[in-house]
Amino acid sequence: MTDSRETAVITEALTVIDKALAEMLHRELVSTIEVSDLLLDVRLLLTANAASSSEA
Repeated sequence: MTDSRETAVITEALTVIDKALAEMLHRELVSTIEVSDLLLDVRLLLTANAASSSEA
């Protein structure tokens, strides 16, 4: 059960990254706020999974 949850979280994190990268590829400049938001989104996904794994 944990492995499937971890796989789902990693897949979701990769989806967030891929979507953001696709949007950023069409631009010459990307603000630091946008990059920070992306990193925070990925961090939130990964830490939420770590917290739920440690509770189990």
